[in-house]
Amino acid sequence: MCNNTKTKRKISLANNTIVFSLISIFLGLIVGAIALAISGFNPIEAYSVMIDGIIGKPKYIVWTFIKATPLILTGLSVAFAFKTGLFNIGAEGQFIVGALTATLVGYGLHLPAIIHIPLTLIAAALAGACWGGFAGFLKSKFGVNEVISTIMLNWIAFYLNNYMIMKPWLREGNSEASHLINESASISIDWLTGLIGPATKANWGIVIAIILVFIIAFVLFKTTLGYELRGVGYNKFGAEYGGINIKSSIFKSMAIAGGLAALAGAVQVLGVTHNITVLAAPEGNGFDGIAVALIANSNPIGVIFSGILFGALKYGGTKMQTIQAPSEVINIVIGSIVYFIALSSVIRMLFIKYKNKKKQGGIE
Repeated sequence: MCNNTKTKRKISLANNTIVFSLISIFLGLIVGAIALAISGFNPIEAYSVMIDGIIGKPKYIVWTFIKATPLILTGLSVAFAFKTGLFNIGAEGQFIVGALTATLVGYGLHLPAIIHIPLTLIAAALAGACWGGFAGFLKSKFGVNEVISTIMLNWIAFYLNNYMIMKPWLREGNSEASHLINESASISIDWLTGLIGPATKANWGIVIAIILVFIIAFVLFKTTLGYELRGVGYNKFGAEYGGINIKSSIFKSMAIAGGLAALAGAVQVLGVTHNITVLAAPEGNGFDGIAVALIANSNPIGVIFSGILFGALKYGGTKMQTIQAPSEVINIVIGSIVYFIALSSVIRMLFIKYKNKKKQGGIE
């Protein structure tokens, strides 16, 4: 009886996603430490500088949340699509479309803030929903793989952004940036910025992101719509047999995912940059969202923590340059974490095999 209980606990531990996510994060940091050591730097010193750069001062903590906000929202977008059986690799393009739309509405309209801010966010979400929904339409109507269509839409969004900025009515003088949005569209927290420092750019973005996470979690797990979308993700043939409209579900899922990623771009404009610029290359917020969703195992609540982790690594990692250590090692850490997450099934198998071997050897 006791042995059965122990076996069940081991199997439960082996299937614990949180445990293996933490193991993957630890292994990723180990790989980063090895890369630092090979480069001739002390890993403990480098990581200490990074941690101090994350929590050493109040403004560092604020900047960590600022960096994490778009990653939480793009991660939520990708996680939502994953939960419904789709791979939204187009979060990058949807982010750009959201940022562009937020700039157009934020600069082009003059309204009271209580109207201007929500209107700008809604407009950006609708633009992103249309962008993502188009990929959903192509898949549901013509069977076009959403990975292919969203990759193509990423580049269309990229060049559309650069084209629009060059329009005289949107361009700021001879620069490669747009006009700034009106103050009434800003979600900056002026009193906190003044308290911590003018370069902090504190804003309400993290609050908006967390609210959206709980809304999506509620929709996915507590509503009929969420049940239908998850049903299609688990088994679309079974869902269709149960009377669920597969084509409609695919379109809805991609539209919602697109809207979430676009809101990431809108929040970044309204709270941090206040304008958009000509892009030399994709910034990577949407692609990083894929990694955030993977670490969270596509759990909406987990996206908050994985997004903050990535935000902390990306912001704190730049502090390693103060000891001449290459900040690029953070990309190695992130890539390694994702790699180990992908190998989690192998790690689970080895874990169970090791425990069974111990049992057979009479160690327990």
